[in-house]
Amino acid sequence: MRNFIQRGDTLTIPAPADVLSGGVVQVGVIVGVANGSATQGAPVDVDVTGVFSLPKVAADAFAVGDAAYYASGTKLVTKTASGNTKLGVATEPAGSGAAEVAVRLSGAL
Repeated sequence: MRNFIQRGDTLTIPAPADVLSGGVVQVGVIVGVANGSATQGAPVDVDVTGVFSLPKVAADAFAVGDAAYYASGTKLVTKTASGNTKLGVATEPAGSGAAEVAVRLSGAL
């Protein structure tokens, strides 16, 4: 194919702010997990597919298959859709009080 650019599992985009490796990165509707650390404006490789263990809102309980959203203000995964960006789906249960939840990323939308 002459018009193929890349698989799209990992995108190289400008970091919207300083980011640490393993942190969630959001640029518009692209949401993924940084492969490395980067300063604001520098290119950062961001995985937009795969399953990652991510910090969550402690009070939220997730069942397998529950929608997971990213709250950019708190930098936590939440079940609250309103005002947040769809991140993916929970792949393991995570009770209230748990610090993290396993999320299969939805990919760049």
